Amino acid sequence: MKIQWSLIAGLIFALLTALFAVINVDPVQVNFGFDIVSIPLILVILGCALIGGIIVGSYGIFRQYKLQRQIKGLTAELNKLREADTTSLDSLSLDNI
Repeated sequence: MKIQWSLIAGLIFALLTALFAVINVDPVQVNFGFDIVSIPLILVILGCALIGGIIVGSYGIFRQYKLQRQIKGLTAELNKLREADTTSLDSLSLDNI
């Protein structure tokens, strides 16, 4: 359910951004530090939104990779502990016989 609300919120944000960009089509001057370019404001808005989305998406992918690696390590550690527990229980039951 949380994913559905996130998707709906993302779609609403994308719609509002596109609407805002379409309203602002006048050319503006953008200073890149080495050159000044006159481009439509719609391209500046959509370009900035795209760059922001790429940055947030990259961070999310990096975080997910890091968490999956941690889960894999903890699962391996848990399996080792279970094996050690099983062997110690087996040795204790053999000693009691």
